[in-house]
Amino acid sequence: MTKKVVIVGGVAGGATTAARLRRLDEKTEIVMIERGEYISFANCGLPYYIGGAIQERDALLVQTVEGMSKKFNMDIRNLSEVTRIDRERKIVEIKNLKTGETYEESYDVLVLSPGASPIKPPIPGIDDAEALFTLRNIPDTDKIKTYVDEQKPQKATVIGGGFIGVEMAENLWERGVEVTLVEMADQIMAPIDFEMASILHQHLREKGVNLVLEDGVKSFNHKGKLINLNSGMQIETDLVILAIGVAPENKLAKEAGLELGLRGAIRVNERLQTADESIYAIGDAIEVKDYINGQATHIPLAWPANRQGRIVADHINGIDSKYQGTLGTSIAKVFDMTVAATGNNEKTLKRLGISYDVVHVHPSSHAGYYPGAFPIALKLIFDRETGKIFGAQAVSYDGADKRIDVLATAIKGGMTIFDLPDLELAYAPPYSSAKDPVNMAGYAAKNIAEGLVETVQWHEVNDILANGGYLIDVREPIERDMGMIEGSVNIPLGELRDRLDEIPKKEVYVYCQVGLRGYLASRILTQAGFKVCNLDGGYKTYSCVYEPDASENCGTPISDNGVAQRNAAMEEIAAGAAQSSVGLAVEAAPVAAPVAPPTVKTTLDACGLSCPGPIMKVYKTIGDMQDGEVLEVHATDPGFAKDIKAWCEKTGNKLVSNKFEDKKFKAHIMKGNVVVPVNTMAAPVEVPTSIPAAASAKNGATMVVFSGDLDKAIATFIIASGAAAMGKEVTLFFTFWGLNILKRNDAPSTEKDMMAKMFSMMMPKGSNDLPLSKMNMGGMGAKMIKTVMANKNVDSLETLMKNAMDAGVKLLACGMSMDIMGIAKEELIDGVEIGGVAAYLGDAEDSGLNLFI
Repeated sequence: MTKKVVIVGGVAGGATTAARLRRLDEKTEIVMIERGEYISFANCGLPYYIGGAIQERDALLVQTVEGMSKKFNMDIRNLSEVTRIDRERKIVEIKNLKTGETYEESYDVLVLSPGASPIKPPIPGIDDAEALFTLRNIPDTDKIKTYVDEQKPQKATVIGGGFIGVEMAENLWERGVEVTLVEMADQIMAPIDFEMASILHQHLREKGVNLVLEDGVKSFNHKGKLINLNSGMQIETDLVILAIGVAPENKLAKEAGLELGLRGAIRVNERLQTADESIYAIGDAIEVKDYINGQATHIPLAWPANRQGRIVADHINGIDSKYQGTLGTSIAKVFDMTVAATGNNEKTLKRLGISYDVVHVHPSSHAGYYPGAFPIALKLIFDRETGKIFGAQAVSYDGADKRIDVLATAIKGGMTIFDLPDLELAYAPPYSSAKDPVNMAGYAAKNIAEGLVETVQWHEVNDILANGGYLIDVREPIERDMGMIEGSVNIPLGELRDRLDEIPKKEVYVYCQVGLRGYLASRILTQAGFKVCNLDGGYKTYSCVYEPDASENCGTPISDNGVAQRNAAMEEIAAGAAQSSVGLAVEAAPVAAPVAPPTVKTTLDACGLSCPGPIMKVYKTIGDMQDGEVLEVHATDPGFAKDIKAWCEKTGNKLVSNKFEDKKFKAHIMKGNVVVPVNTMAAPVEVPTSIPAAASAKNGATMVVFSGDLDKAIATFIIASGAAAMGKEVTLFFTFWGLNILKRNDAPSTEKDMMAKMFSMMMPKGSNDLPLSKMNMGGMGAKMIKTVMANKNVDSLETLMKNAMDAGVKLLACGMSMDIMGIAKEELIDGVEIGGVAAYLGDAEDSGLNLFI
């Protein structure tokens, strides 16, 4: 007997059900009723059409009425609304929205796929707001895009920091509109936890979005042009996007007496049947089972709707398919970053009283020595007793999507944290590392589960210190210069075993940059009899929340040994956000008229180079250019955006643009003493070619190099090259052990007395023979450092020395020290001057920077 299936609603759920029904049974009579004009469209792509990333409107249309009707032989009635269900008679009442005609249609099976509608609360003044929009479908999209195209608003306010809100904020920003984003909670993107969202908060502010958290809308005035917040803040705006969430479309089900569940969603069984077995419901309108905790929930996402549509079609045709629950795997683009999550977050688990543990890791998206690697902030939530994976979250410029997909698959496959290290994932340097970030998260979680380490979380540290806790920072002193936890004591990992007597005999806490060296320190201290806890995720996770310049710390790349790489902040790709105060209106900056892209004279590819490589190449290249010419630079070093801004400010060159696109940083630099028209100002601005006299009065830099250690020599020449690139006159004064840095690796034999010969035998033969200051391990440490530098495209010491000399750095060898240590001039590399303290002090007199190394 032929079945008649009536489907209420198209798009993801309804259209999928209809197509699957036809593929399974050619004879089933299929009637699809859709209230709107469009039966199947890419609703997730709507913001990107408004922003211009998707150029063609027709690209949003997945299926047309005519095309789907012919392809699948079904009766599709758009612009028609089901207004009533008569369960006893098995009929639905339908209103033709074009003619106003009302009629009845019978069914054997009814499938409800009405979706969800944007929430529009009864806020005073909301109905009078003339330019207030919600975004659900194609007509909504057309209205917003038409308004932006024709009215050209300067200021827009997005209310709600979920997927739609954040995506609309970005796409309005792409249209040149100043955007304020208001969120009542303390964070955007509810599926992730606060410390992960903090990375996105900083990124939004870097892009110029005015982010207002923990505040809600009290009322609208002046036909929506003035928004009053609960805090007293007022926001002047030309456009409002209301994106505070969605509510299930349950009117039909409710009036038909079907059971409703959480948030008014339609309650269904595992086969997606309602209380009436002949009526199914799918998509954003239904209550689902949380795949992780088994509780009822409402998760309106595209994948569940598609999967549910197929299951319903199967069950109607006698295939016993069941819906196992919704995991909630999701992903979003937030300007240049990606945020992704799967499973439960900490907030959910706490609310349900479920015990859990957490690990944060910060590995690179692919092999660090291959250009374009970016750090991934990856969070794994699990049960240490069973190894069950509760959820995972990732935020990154690259690689977050793949890792969350792997972890979502692992959860669905019943895998535990103990299985993650055994995942054999695809590896080649452009795509991953030999130990994938998922493997690394598994190793870290396994260490906790097996009792090898105890951890504390970022939000516990301040209270621990306030209560007298003893916190050891096991990083190197230079890393503390980039930020530290106040109240911590610095004992570098390499010195820890020798300084155990300095540590009080009580519970101690340790931290490093990302947790790796903290784990090593924990093992050392535990086996020495201490009770110790390691800060999970290290300073990097902590700083994303607590440090005022959190964006720099969040974006700092980490070496394979867990060490922060200096000058590696991802920040200031765009201008900072405009600030506002409680009780004052948030005023938008004038929207600039479009400016033609600069005419590029020279293009410089610095991709793959680590600091200071890109800046050194810029310095050399721009030196051969004329005033007013523009240099375009491409780089993948995450610190480049910050470094080039500082370099331009110090050298008097004009940074025309500085942005991140196509997985690399791109900057335009105009050289010299030119008049640059600035579109937001009435008068032109003169850009000087040199640093003003007040700033350049002491424009030198001098360093006394006493140490002959390899790591200190590398640091010396990196700093010297950077100073030279900033236009400083640099002098390096080498004395005593520092003279070994200047020795030729192939030095000729010279006549020496017995004492000089003994010195020569005991000292390094040249730069190739220099030891490390820490962890030299008979020369093995120095070889390891050289290997890591080569792998990460960091210039060797010899190359750094040559580059510094080419940039005009003066190498001055102390004649007295050479005489004492029996070093002849012939043993030194070419280009070294020999002088005394007076020569050095003469240069130091004109120096604004003087270092002792």
